[in-house]
Amino acid sequence: MKENRFYRINKESRAFFNNRADYCVGTGRMGLALHKEYQEQLKFVQKEIGFQHIRGHGLFCDDMAIYHEYEEADGTKRAEYNFTYLDLVMDSYRECGLKPFLELGFMPDKMASGEQTVFYWKGNVTPPASYEAWRDMVTAVLRHLMERYGAEEVVTWPVEVWNEPNLPGFWKDADKEAYFRLFEETFQAVKEVDERFRVGGPAVCGVEDELWIREFLNFCRRRKIKPDFITRHHYTTEFPEAVGHYGYAELSDARQGFENLRSTRNVIDSFAEYQGLDIHITEFNTSYIPNCPLHDTNQNAACIAFQLSHLGDVNESYSYWTFGDVFEEQGVPFTPFHGGFGLVANGCIPKPTFWVFRFYKDLIGECVLKEEEMTVVWGKDGIYRGIAWNAGRKRTGRELEIAAAFPAECGKEYVLITKTVDEETCNPLRMWHDLGEPSSLDERSKKLILSCSSPFVQSRGIRADGEEIQITLMVREYGVVYFELQPVKKTGDRGYDYDRVMQN
Repeated sequence: MKENRFYRINKESRAFFNNRADYCVGTGRMGLALHKEYQEQLKFVQKEIGFQHIRGHGLFCDDMAIYHEYEEADGTKRAEYNFTYLDLVMDSYRECGLKPFLELGFMPDKMASGEQTVFYWKGNVTPPASYEAWRDMVTAVLRHLMERYGAEEVVTWPVEVWNEPNLPGFWKDADKEAYFRLFEETFQAVKEVDERFRVGGPAVCGVEDELWIREFLNFCRRRKIKPDFITRHHYTTEFPEAVGHYGYAELSDARQGFENLRSTRNVIDSFAEYQGLDIHITEFNTSYIPNCPLHDTNQNAACIAFQLSHLGDVNESYSYWTFGDVFEEQGVPFTPFHGGFGLVANGCIPKPTFWVFRFYKDLIGECVLKEEEMTVVWGKDGIYRGIAWNAGRKRTGRELEIAAAFPAECGKEYVLITKTVDEETCNPLRMWHDLGEPSSLDERSKKLILSCSSPFVQSRGIRADGEEIQITLMVREYGVVYFELQPVKKTGDRGYDYDRVMQN
């Protein structure tokens, strides 16, 4: 089944496109940054894409070893702080050119009011037994970071209070009032260190998100608190079916997801004092579980390509969850392709979705077209850049043929460069499957998988016979095609004849 599209590009046209694909990326808990494979994946992602911020859980968990207590001879209990691992983690982020997007959580066991935990690594999700102790720890950490990296730098790191408190698994009983108190205490503590810090929340996900954000802002209004931004999460699959180590989930309607995001904007703007506050999506992906095979597929890539064209419509930023597959919420994965959240599989193997972010990173310029299946920008360098995708919730066999007419100078030479990511050209998952789905990759298998994990790159010279050039892009099902159309100035060497070489 083939469908056709035609678009005429006008360099003077403008479409709203807030491209913040590289603003932030997620990570597993902070302590994982001490792993060698984690660092290799992060460096690879930063070299190829280059995100600006990184956000993850577990800053205050016991494996980071920040909070300690000791008892003096008279029986008095005192707190002390250990910044050894904090420094190692933050140093590694800074070396990669990343600013932390600081998520404050979870609760140190010695400070916690209860024993409820989440995940394989047992992050404590209960309120502090002492808010004074919590505030002291928050301020001590921020002051240490300012001393180490400079106040002018650290105050540019956004601060988010907790993670998904609307879910009882992440905050005891999903207690609104308890979370609101945590936010107020934390907000005040951070601002006491330096008013320039930007502090936000409530980092809700899914369940009653509209109600939570409205009541959160009502609380802030009563307490005369003005958060610097609002945070929430965004996932777009139906409830998964558990089979063995995996959860199989089908995509939900992305357009309904966009409507849900707009509802957050509407709630915020209904408060006069909070109208226009930035919204940061501090987590998004298709599935919300770390063992969903969908994440490793070209279908995932095409879906994310569609989402990235729209996520900036009402949001200041949106952070993909996560950059890599060194991740342990449900334990250590058994295989390199296990449906992990990451853009990169273990072994530093880029998944198809990885290249979607690379493509959007390159999409620099004025947006001249934003349609259901293609976005195009025009740069000051005279180059048109665009991304086309063929997304779908279920396989239908649809192929998409997109024709586009671009302004051109008659008689001038142009080149069309395309980079294709689809099931035929860039599909490391299929190679792994065909090799027998090995749980451990030997060097040969790893090289084979890596060899088919990059886009297929082509070029085609075009001579303009009139004032337009028409190009045609064939986008297979679940495919993504990045393209550039640019004028060419021939500078060949004396005596070199390409047509003669090619026997044209």
